[in-house]
Amino acid sequence: MLSGKVLLITGAGQGIGRATALAAAQAGAAVVVNDIDADAAQSVVEEIGQSGGRAVAEVAAIGVNGAAEACVGRAVEAFGRLDALFSNAGVLRDSVLWKTEDDAFDLVLSTHLRGTFQCGRAAARQFKAQGGGGSLILAASPAGQLGNFGQGAYAAAKAGIVGMMRSWTLELARDRVTVNAIVPTALTRMTATIPALAPHVAAMERGEPLPEQLRARHGIGTAADIAPLVVFLASDAARGVSGQCIGIGGDRLSLWSHPAEIRTELQTQGWTPEALAAQWESFSNGAVQRVGVPLDFD
Repeated sequence: MLSGKVLLITGAGQGIGRATALAAAQAGAAVVVNDIDADAAQSVVEEIGQSGGRAVAEVAAIGVNGAAEACVGRAVEAFGRLDALFSNAGVLRDSVLWKTEDDAFDLVLSTHLRGTFQCGRAAARQFKAQGGGGSLILAASPAGQLGNFGQGAYAAAKAGIVGMMRSWTLELARDRVTVNAIVPTALTRMTATIPALAPHVAAMERGEPLPEQLRARHGIGTAADIAPLVVFLASDAARGVSGQCIGIGGDRLSLWSHPAEIRTELQTQGWTPEALAAQWESFSNGAVQRVGVPLDFD
């Protein structure tokens, strides 16, 4: 499905990035495996090579100036071009608002949001230099869609990524570049820090099958369950898919809506605080939106 294509994956030394690198190589792509951990990146490269695939490593901390350009440059140097980017690298520094330190907030925003921006920009420049065409696949999160306790920085970064995706879709359409965000839900080292998911991560690591309701009802499975969506979006079969926020995890595929007005009401000469107080209950009845990622995984 990806024969002849070159795919750059950030944060590909483990988890979703690693699973996607292996799947992309199996689908015929040449892969640039980026990670901050040189041993992890090289291990993925060697695993791909042992299976007859092509891959190279580029060790760089995404979000640091020059890292994105180095990754794209490695793709061009090794394989002559770039066809798709899966911007996946990320970190967690969970804490509630009043305990969050500036350094932790900055690290999360730098890696996820700034890193995605820089990688997207570097890839877009390369696509344009090649004459157009390409795929940007950006990693979002349920936390960015719904919010999550203790994940203000992470949620802000992931929501920002979806916002950039919508704008980039418009900006790059003339160059035939598709831009989509995926909302993956999988048991990984990052999700092991979530107390409600930790027992399931431990069970998975012991080789135990995941409960059916976790895979179907909650759409949470393994990192390997995420990879097919990335492979599809990087392929020619998805050339007509752009500007979408697509969820995948376990056995479930979903399409997320974009924000839109769900109800309006007019007040001649504008609204006063008193008028808002008088109308709010009837105006909002049945339309108030929920927040928070569901965490009842039993």
